[in-house]
Amino acid sequence: MRQLLEGSVLWRFLAAAAVWLDGQWEKSRLSRIFKDRAEPSCGGLFGRLWGWVHRVLCRLFKVLRLDRALEGSIFTRYDLWVCLTAFASPLLPTMAVLGLAALTAVSYAVTYARDPERRFPRSPVTKWLAAFAAVFMTATLLSVDVSASLRGGLLTTAFTLFGLVALDNCRTEEQLDRIMTVMMASGACVAAFGLLQAVFGADSARAWVDSSSFADLSLRVYSTLENPNVLSEYLLLAIPIGAACVFNAESRRRRSVCLVCLGLMCLCLLLTYARGGYLGLAIAAAVFLVLMDRRFIAIAPLMLLAVLAVLPQGMIERLASIGNVKETSTTYRVYIWMATIELLREHWVFGIGTGVEAFRKVYQRYSFNAVAAPHSHSLYLQVLCECGVMGFVSLMGAVIAYFRELGRAFRGADRRMKIRAAALIASGVGFLAQGATDYSFYNYRVILIFWTVMGLGAALANIQRRRRENS
Repeated sequence: MRQLLEGSVLWRFLAAAAVWLDGQWEKSRLSRIFKDRAEPSCGGLFGRLWGWVHRVLCRLFKVLRLDRALEGSIFTRYDLWVCLTAFASPLLPTMAVLGLAALTAVSYAVTYARDPERRFPRSPVTKWLAAFAAVFMTATLLSVDVSASLRGGLLTTAFTLFGLVALDNCRTEEQLDRIMTVMMASGACVAAFGLLQAVFGADSARAWVDSSSFADLSLRVYSTLENPNVLSEYLLLAIPIGAACVFNAESRRRRSVCLVCLGLMCLCLLLTYARGGYLGLAIAAAVFLVLMDRRFIAIAPLMLLAVLAVLPQGMIERLASIGNVKETSTTYRVYIWMATIELLREHWVFGIGTGVEAFRKVYQRYSFNAVAAPHSHSLYLQVLCECGVMGFVSLMGAVIAYFRELGRAFRGADRRMKIRAAALIASGVGFLAQGATDYSFYNYRVILIFWTVMGLGAALANIQRRRRENS
């Protein structure tokens, strides 16, 4: 499988792009700000700033004798707050999730203040993640409509930085397994609610159901995420993690429970009738299975035929409509992409600012056939629109660093670690594949979950690296 991938044109292009980006970054002055060091107080503005903040926290903690006041406090349970936020993020409203994230940040500060020797773990992902958060916040402050962009910009920046918290929290295999199990359980709860909607019915917006092209389609489930496309994006992140829990289960009882959770999530994704979700799931499943055993390449056509044989006719019709430019939602997206490309001809350098209102304000001047849109229906086009080329480069830098780190961790790892790495690779691939046809960052809670997965991938790579160094 490795030889097959490395021999492909796409793999060589991505590898060359990653090497070029890393080289350009290391040559730039900006890299000094975000450089990751083993000793945070040495080198780079970011390292010196973090070292200064850490020293101030430790000094305050000691002077105020907070060690006694907080002894036995729940705020000393940093790992508990991270798991609680990861579990609740798809279930609770956005502002409630922000509150949990804020409490996690307090616990994070307490953890570092109690331990002067604690150091932030190194990872190539961190500099790109921090760069994306910084660029996104800058684009928010320079938006064509700052007041309308500010709330969303602050939420996106805060939820992006949660990925660093997730990375710092997972320093052992046990901590990594714990948060992956929590995310699988949360996904099962979301999926169960979606299945209840399918059984008992729910209000479904007309924009989600094209009855002229799909006469039998009357309901697309959306569960707690308020939109079937957003729900499918979330499930694409959670399903591979559930698959890893199934394969790594240490008992039959645990494996059965994990298998039920995985089945609920897969069935719920099918009931979203999101074609991008279907395509993303197929790609994620293919990546996961081939990474686990390259012999799946030979039986992939038979597996595809078996799946198509058991799918209901309505789902097959949705799949068959992919690429049909006469279908309403496809035509709608094509018009939006054409207008967005025209917009980018003038605003590709710095972008127009973040948020729905900023996009609408500028987009209406380029709209084709008076088609209104809250976003560009593409993650990559939207990041270019909002943040310009720097936002796009920092996002792709984080993605490339994430896959490179997991790829290195995968090689030479034991079976359990390979399963975790394959799941996190598949999770990212499936999500980013759907992002080509939809703005996957439209929902703030999905943003938090995506960057949490990125943090878990970087943490796994660090764990595997330490294991190799020790051996």
